[in-house]
Amino acid sequence: MAIIRYILGRIILLLDWLFTPKSVKRDPELQAQLDLKMANYTLYQYLACPFCVKVRRALKRNSLLVETRDAKRCETTKKELLEGGGKLKVPCLRIEGNDGSVSWLYQSSDIIHYLEAQIPR
Repeated sequence: MAIIRYILGRIILLLDWLFTPKSVKRDPELQAQLDLKMANYTLYQYLACPFCVKVRRALKRNSLLVETRDAKRCETTKKELLEGGGKLKVPCLRIEGNDGSVSWLYQSSDIIHYLEAQIPR
């Protein structure tokens, strides 16, 4: 089973690389403001997880610079996810408010909708 999972993971990564979406181009000032806002977010993910790939593709498509952390290969990151979010489930978006509050958002579609709502129209 591990071999099949490994092969499927590599296929997912290859397809993601082959069909990388184009980033949207914004006014540099607006992009800088958005980058500053995105500094409050961290995406906990696994590299070959299809749902994580879905979120990363949405980030790329919308030109959103969000820090990503691999919760599979890094024990510190895994521990952060478990202690903060309460469960070892990816993708998970850590949202840090301006007041220092922290919330955790799971489910790829919910994460994408949340992040797209942060983009000024």
